[in-house]
Amino acid sequence: MGAGRVYFVSGIDTGIGKTMVAGIMARSLAAAGRDAITVKMVQTGNVGFSEDLEMHRAMCGGVRFPEDADGLTAPQIFKFPSSPQLAASLEGRIVDTTAIVRAVRRCAEHHEIVLVESAGGLAVPLTEKMLSVDLAASEGWPLVLVTCGRLGSINHTLLSLEAAKSRGMSVAGVVHNWCDGVDSTIDADTRKTVSRRLAMMGFPPIVIEVPRFNAEGPYPDVDFSEMFA
Repeated sequence: MGAGRVYFVSGIDTGIGKTMVAGIMARSLAAAGRDAITVKMVQTGNVGFSEDLEMHRAMCGGVRFPEDADGLTAPQIFKFPSSPQLAASLEGRIVDTTAIVRAVRRCAEHHEIVLVESAGGLAVPLTEKMLSVDLAASEGWPLVLVTCGRLGSINHTLLSLEAAKSRGMSVAGVVHNWCDGVDSTIDADTRKTVSRRLAMMGFPPIVIEVPRFNAEGPYPDVDFSEMFA
């Protein structure tokens, strides 16, 4: 089987809903007949397993892959819930970016689409010299950016897109996730502003909205085909 396409699923902040978006994205792709697998690039706050990857699998009906058993879908796990750099240093370790790249490439050998969920936002440090976005850019992974319509998110979204553009990354699109307590006027303006700015920056003006749902389901039917055409 030839190499699949790898996408970097990141967000404008911690707690923006990357894990639930990656899960619903994988679920929707599978329902559309696409062969998709998720990878948690670096998991912190766990020992021996990735809670984010577990959520992905649960949202997809409990499906498991051989790559899960081989440790390829959660190649770096650290106990302390912090940035990967700090969590690794507290264990006397360094984030092994080579192991991450190798694991993702192995997954891409057997699957059409690989969704790599980042740890935190784009500028989260993996090592002293490398940010999360630096690794994705070096590997040529298109960005799927998760945002929402809360006050301040336009600033964070545009700065994230600028970080991607300055590194020569392509952007597959933006996922506009739901947030609690969002003003409807600000929410609608955020979607329009982000779409317009994507076009102005030379990216596809793709903004896909994900409605509110619970991690336990039921899950909405979201059409991501435009993003993964």
